Amino acid sequence: MASTIVTPSRRATRSTVALKALMAVSGLIMYGYLILHMAGNLWVFAGQQAFDTYAHHLRVLGEPMLPHNSVLWVARLVLLAGLIAHVWSAVLLSKRSHHARGGAGKRYESGQHKRGVQRSYASFTLRWGGAVIALFVIYHLLHLTFNVVAPGGASDSPYQRYVNGFGIWWVLLSYVIALIAVGFHLRHGLWSGLTTLGANFSPATRRGLNLVAIGVALVITVGFLTPPVLIFLGVVGA
Repeated sequence: MASTIVTPSRRATRSTVALKALMAVSGLIMYGYLILHMAGNLWVFAGQQAFDTYAHHLRVLGEPMLPHNSVLWVARLVLLAGLIAHVWSAVLLSKRSHHARGGAGKRYESGQHKRGVQRSYASFTLRWGGAVIALFVIYHLLHLTFNVVAPGGASDSPYQRYVNGFGIWWVLLSYVIALIAVGFHLRHGLWSGLTTLGANFSPATRRGLNLVAIGVALVITVGFLTPPVLIFLGVVGA
């Protein structure tokens, strides 16, 4: 007769609490990355030399002790691992929620929230927002990181690629749509993640978490959108 013993590691992967914690921690890792990335993008206001120097320094961090681009690739691999963990846990949790509700089209209900516990617009759009973000990240990497596509004109200068791309209306529009999706995702994700990690334990903290989640989402969204919009308007890069 086959053994039915479940090891601690397998029990953890089956635990809904463990999956929610994994989703929260991986999400916070990506929050940190987005804040750093947003701050780096703001170097565009300092001009081409400053922005290109910043981009160059990212590739030579750790030299000569470490190979060229090594720190950047470690960061990418950590982010990729976090993304895989985030999506994997989200898919499993979604399947469990779907099964617990008894099938498609059904949601948990309460006397206060007839539409179910997922009552914010951000939570309702979280799944499709994630798909929009994933597609945009692929395009964004091909454009500004790997220099494979070149709307507005190819260039070896990261600054010039940035300016050339966002001088085109449809590139800016796709960026705005993606960042709106990011904003909703961040707002709901931060609130949910901090709640999972135990920060939401009273009405006062609940209100505080809502304000923090909205504030952080707005700062990141506006921080990412400001340079492209000003480039398109001719204020930057002219």
